[in-house]
Amino acid sequence: MTDARYTTLPPWPNAYPASGASATLKGLNEDFIVTELPLQLPCGEGEHLWLDIEKNGANTAFVAQQLADAAGVNEWDVGYAGLKDRYAITRQWFSIYLPIGKGKGETPDLTGLQHPEFKVLSQSRHVKKLRPGDLQGNRFRIVLRDVTGDPEAMKAIEANLKAVASQGVPNYFGAQRFGFEGGNVEQGRAMLAREIRVRNPKKKGIYLSAVRSFVFNEVLALRIQQGLWGQTLPGDVMDAAGRPTGPLWGRGRVSTTDQAQALENGVAGRHATLCDGMEHAGLDQERRALVAQPVDMAWAWPQADQLVLTFSLPAGTYATSVLNEILRSTEPDRHAENESAAAE
Repeated sequence: MTDARYTTLPPWPNAYPASGASATLKGLNEDFIVTELPLQLPCGEGEHLWLDIEKNGANTAFVAQQLADAAGVNEWDVGYAGLKDRYAITRQWFSIYLPIGKGKGETPDLTGLQHPEFKVLSQSRHVKKLRPGDLQGNRFRIVLRDVTGDPEAMKAIEANLKAVASQGVPNYFGAQRFGFEGGNVEQGRAMLAREIRVRNPKKKGIYLSAVRSFVFNEVLALRIQQGLWGQTLPGDVMDAAGRPTGPLWGRGRVSTTDQAQALENGVAGRHATLCDGMEHAGLDQERRALVAQPVDMAWAWPQADQLVLTFSLPAGTYATSVLNEILRSTEPDRHAENESAAAE
């Protein structure tokens, strides 16, 4: 892909050989169960009402709006740590700014709120609002149906499962980060090149995030293409867990040196409009682990054509990164508009 236009996402490479098998993902909502792992639990007092909610077929923003309406507050008074899939059964925390007194009255009991797509499991007060990123990670239970492949493909699935469990997966940003058919990257390029003017701060943030994520994926993909998966390069910057990291582009010099810096600067040179634009947009250089390591990963075959996976991932990583290394999965057409972050 050149630096001219970004009309499609490139086929970023896998770390492990393709199994040749395929399966259906999210045939039913209960095939994709996500449980948020919170950073903390409510302490029982404070100006914010925290709600433990299970949703089924609803996206996070929709639930937030319903809670705002039920509590009689503005939508910006509702907080949550991360977006969760719509076509799934997910459990996560929401917060509502509801100080007692000052004309606010007593705490409403929202556990009785009735809605076909979500239910409030419990509520308690806390001193802080929930903000994006305020979570340890997510626990997944995923059912893959209609698994098909020849005997060699089925052996390859098992080999990839073992490799993923022991060595992790490329920590790519998921396709949903980039919008429909990757369109947010091209919109971001046009915005940074000042071909279009984006006044909406939320849209601007979405486009910047897509562009930044795209450049990170390009760095990770190049390392895999060069046979460097699972290796540490001279000059790499390591994270707290001792894993090599890739750039989240912004102002300032890249913190890598030697071979790692040369690789990252080479990618930046190919995408100069994006990288220069991010620097002038006020983003600062940050780092992100190149490897995502599933925790407590297990799998079972309840039927010959059905694979059940369970694992946890840290915040900001994607379940699709795990699935893509095992087999090729497709969702029913009714899920084509899935807008969620699938693991954030």
